[in-house]
Amino acid sequence: MKIFFVSLMLACATLAVNAQQLNNIDRITAAYIGVKNALVASNGNLAKGRSKELESVLAVPTTGLTALQQKIMTAYLGKIKADSHLISQTNAIDAQRRHFTNLSANMYKLVSGLKVNSATLYQQYCPMKKAAWLSETEDIRNPYYGDKMLECGEVTATLKPVSAK
Repeated sequence: MKIFFVSLMLACATLAVNAQQLNNIDRITAAYIGVKNALVASNGNLAKGRSKELESVLAVPTTGLTALQQKIMTAYLGKIKADSHLISQTNAIDAQRRHFTNLSANMYKLVSGLKVNSATLYQQYCPMKKAAWLSETEDIRNPYYGDKMLECGEVTATLKPVSAK
């Protein structure tokens, strides 16, 4: 009976740690989506602010990762911080969009490698820019051209939530 309760408590503790990690990744993803949506709206001031929010969310410690996940997190977290910092240093939308290309590539590698997202994400690709981004919807809303070419692009990958795998 004691073994059962100890096992049950360990399982609950593991779930709590995994839930916390999911929450951290979801916050990082939500902050990234905020940057993307600001660029879709062609709002340089908002993109600057959202990038600062992303930087602050990236400072949250990560726990409960496997060794492989920790390696992935270590490989991309610094790159994502640098990319978001560059976006946060200017209001110039063209410069922000250039930096967003790297930010998006690194975010895709992070999220697809960790496999802990709790919501479906879509990698979308703009053939005119030859660059991809992550979106919370299947509908194309191009952050590289905004309303000039709002629907230019296609879905190239779907990252299913961890619970749906």
